[in-house]
Formats: sequence, C-alpha cells, structure tokens
Amino acid sequence: MNPTELKGALEAIIYAADEPATLDQIANAVGEEKSVVRAALDEMIAGYAGEERGMEIRAVAGGYRFYTKPQHHDVVRRFIKSLRPPLRLTMPALETLAVVSYRQPVTGPEIQEIRGVNVSGVIKTLLEKRLITTAGRKAVMGRPILYRTSKEFLMRFGLSDLDELPSLKEFEQLARAALGSDEGIAAVEPEDSTLDSAPPAVDAIATEPAAISEMAPPSSSEPPSVSQPHAEELADSAVGRTQVEPPKPRAESAS
Repeated sequence: MNPTELKGALEAIIYAADEPATLDQIANAVGEEKSVVRAALDEMIAGYAGEERGMEIRAVAGGYRFYTKPQHHDVVRRFIKSLRPPLRLTMPALETLAVVSYRQPVTGPEIQEIRGVNVSGVIKTLLEKRLITTAGRKAVMGRPILYRTSKEFLMRFGLSDLDELPSLKEFEQLARAALGSDEGIAAVEPEDSTLDSAPPAVDAIATEPAAISEMAPPSSSEPPSVSQPHAEELADSAVGRTQVEPPKPRAESAS
C-alpha cells in the first residue's frame, strides 16, 4: 500500500469508527507497522489543520477521531437544528428526561421515587418522541423495564456521547437551546390522573430541585461521571464532536 492509499484507508477507518480508532486497531486493519501508520496519521493531522478544512483529526481516549473545528460550530449547530422541527416538552417531561439521562439505565419505579410523582404518562411521551428507549429489564423482583436515552436524544442535544452531558444546573439551558428556546418548553399538564394524591412535581431544573439534585453519581457499572463545563464551553464541545461527512472522496455528531 503506497502512502496515498494508506492515508485514504486511514481516513476512511477514522470516519467510519463509532469510537476513537486506536493505533493497534488501525495497523491491524491496514496490515502495516504501527510506526508507519503513526507517521501517516501525523501527516494527516497536519494536513487537516489548514484553514481551508472544516474538520480535524484529534488524538483522544487512546485513539483518533474526526471533529468539526471550533470556528464552524455555530453553522453546524444551525444546520443540525434545521433538520428537525422544534420539539415541545412539558417541564415534568424535561425533568424526567434529566433523571433518565443521569441515572440510566433506570426503571420507571426508580424515576418515580426520585421525582415523587407518577411518571408513566411522561415516560410514554418520551418514548413516542424517541428521546428515550428501552434497555432490557432489571434483574430484580418484577423485572421492571429499564430506560436509557436514545440516539435521537444525542442528536437533538448536539452530543456525541453521554460523556458530554452537562451538569444538572446547566441541563435546562442546554435543553432550551436544543428544543427551540423557551417555546420548546410547553405548559405543564397533569402527568396522570392518579397525581391528585401524589406529592407536587418538582420545580424547574434551573432551580436545582431537591429530587433531582439528590441523584447520586452513577456507579462504576453505569455511564461515567459527567464533567461540569460552562454552558458555552459545553455547546462548543458538543458540536465539535458532531461528525460531519467529509467531501468525497472521504474528505469531510458528535452536537
């Protein structure tokens, strides 16, 4: 494989990989020595650094991955939003989505315990809007259904993976941006007819409701703890991870 063919193969592998492609994985795939592959990758990284490129290759998490450049984040964000009509959610639905996001996989009874209200109707709404999906059943008595966020959730919020979730305090701000500003937050409606005897729903996430703020960090078997970047930095990071198809042949979302 000559240098030109090798670079083309490396570009295709990095673009197609769901996770950062490691040097060992790439070398095994192309059948070349790691030193040869590393040298080719270094040349590609330098080549993508030019101002005429909208993408760049970064070495992250022990591998290599494509990212959009920071100067193009705004236009990429507008483009992603234009692909999906505004999505309206009630505040109870948004709060339930936050619980699922930070405690996933989580069962309906666990969500209900955190929020203090019946959430069956809200869960049905989030499933219909494809923001959450089922993730099997928990191995406990009754085998309740587990829920997790979906790929649609990541795309709506401009995230490449759950590691980019913001802090709880910043979640509502990100949600308003993802759902179309304040218009994306619909008026609160009763979640279920059984709520008359249930405790009142928690307030908006921006006020750090006790029910949500009491959520413990996920255990080692759950998604890793999230960092707490500033909202602006988070938005830039989220869009930066958005993978955008390079111009053919394999020149140039993670959100």
